[in-house]
Order: sequence, then structure tokens, then C-alpha cells
Amino acid sequence: MAKNTICLWYDGEAEAAANFYASVFPDSSVDAVHRAPGDFPGGKEGAVLTVQFTVAGIPCLGLNGGPMFKHSEAFSFQIATDDQEETDRYWNAIVGNGGQESACGWCRDNGVFPGRSRRAH
Repeated sequence: MAKNTICLWYDGEAEAAANFYASVFPDSSVDAVHRAPGDFPGGKEGAVLTVQFTVAGIPCLGLNGGPMFKHSEAFSFQIATDDQEETDRYWNAIVGNGGQESACGWCRDNGVFPGRSRRAH
């Protein structure tokens, strides 16, 4: 069991982000979705509060905390690839899902998810 979990702050998109990562990267999954048991200030019963997920074997927690904090390239997943074909597959999944190319061989998710690097390792 991991002693460290990456916590990512979302504005309501934690479940969509977790599903996206699980669909793109191997050894990734959506492990649990935790919903509000009742109405709360700013939300309704059944709203997704947190999502436990795994990205390339790394445990993560998506927290739907609101609009206060935005994602940037200050945090990114760096995924080692075996060849250019694998790199291109990830690149195309990210950019093709509303992401965008960035400087120095980086690409950024659709503005909801953190960015990742294109360089093959």
C-alpha cells in the first residue's frame, strides 16, 4: 500500500479526469467515487466529492474543491514511453481530447486536467 497519494483539485471534473486517465494510460483505473450523502452548501446530494484513481500505478485523489485553484504546468504527469509510437498515442489522446500543444515538446490537457510531456524516454 502506498504511503503517498497525489491530491489533485478540480472544479467538479474529478470523475471525468479519472475516467480519462484510466482510458489512456496502462496500469490506470478509477478505484472509488465518493458522493455527498446529502445536500451541502454549494452542492446537492449525490454530487461527486472525491475520486480515488490510479495513473500509471500512482495513487491519486481527485477533490472537487471548487474554482479557487487552477491546474498549470507546475504539476504534470511524466510518463516514460518505450518508443515514439507509444509517445504519439498518448500525445494524440491528450491533444485530440481538447488539449493543446505547448512549448518545449509539452502538451496540455483540455484545461481541466494537468499537462504531460511528449518526449519519449
